[in-house]
Amino acid sequence: MYNNGRVLQETVDEIAARLGASATLEDRSFQLLAYAAQSGDIDEVRQESILRRRATEEVRAYFEGYGIATAPGPVRIPEDAELGVLARVCVPLRHHGVTYGYLWLLDDGTLGGDALASVSDLVARVAAVLAQETRRRQDLGRNLRELFSSDADERSWALARLNVPGPVTAIAVRSSLDRVAALWTLPRGVLADPGLLVQGESLVALLAPAGQAWELARRVQGMYGTAAGVGDARADPAQAWRSWREAVQALNVAGKVPALAPVAAWSDLGVYRTLARLSPAELRELAEETAGLADDRELARTVEGYLDRAGHVQAAAAALGVHRQTLYYRLGKAERLTGRDLADGEDRLLVHLSLKAARLLWGVPTSQE
Repeated sequence: MYNNGRVLQETVDEIAARLGASATLEDRSFQLLAYAAQSGDIDEVRQESILRRRATEEVRAYFEGYGIATAPGPVRIPEDAELGVLARVCVPLRHHGVTYGYLWLLDDGTLGGDALASVSDLVARVAAVLAQETRRRQDLGRNLRELFSSDADERSWALARLNVPGPVTAIAVRSSLDRVAALWTLPRGVLADPGLLVQGESLVALLAPAGQAWELARRVQGMYGTAAGVGDARADPAQAWRSWREAVQALNVAGKVPALAPVAAWSDLGVYRTLARLSPAELRELAEETAGLADDRELARTVEGYLDRAGHVQAAAAALGVHRQTLYYRLGKAERLTGRDLADGEDRLLVHLSLKAARLLWGVPTSQE
């Protein structure tokens, strides 16, 4: 956030001091940006917001029910003992008619109209800073989109404008319709685009210094509560588009393979690195090699568990929680349904890959579940 983070904190401190009230600054998604404590009450909601950096969904719904997103001025919200909410005033931070965040003030009954008017200049300053940061991030996002483009000229132009030092790592995060994360609060040097379209799906795209990538991926994934993929690092930023392609493929795997969720790194995908490169039609053709197992999830899980353990019957039976004779029975049934001999190396490899392909397509249960 460059020096704007300091400006926001200093402004919130001044507001709290002028009013003698505890103040909390959050963005539109209720992510904490700054807070200033005064010697007064502190409720459970504010405490949770500070500790978790984000309000709960229940509290968000409660506050939004008072129309704060479109309110032109301060909104008074009464106490709710069940939610742990003390009475407060919400000041929507609007700039040119757009709400960019909220200023929360705990109200002990002294925050009248004159008191709130006395900090209107500071409120306007905060709203302007949030609007400025939003525009700056949008500009960076457009450049990032070009840096990840398949067009070499677009990549060159974007790289010249961004002047990104290497090594870098790309991160793809599945966005969520009910959440808008404050990506501009991420560390300096991180580029973010909250809506990069990939095959019709809107993804959050990030480019980060390689040493920060894993921690950053987990942080942003937590903001959205979905899944994330991390590409391999590239020493030359001109090759960042390759890392982005890997990140998208890792994200797709994370969404289908529980053992690799919610954050999957390209370098950790194993055989899925090969399968993720296949087209949907090629994956479907491979998955159909074990079409006979499609309607029997337990049988598919058994066969995959057995193959994941290199055909070791005792280890597979223990992991699956079945008797060895039960395992033998199920393997024989699978051979009859697929027409493949699991004692034959090539047949066994084909069945194994087919089950992995089915997982990427349809989410067929695997041995890790």
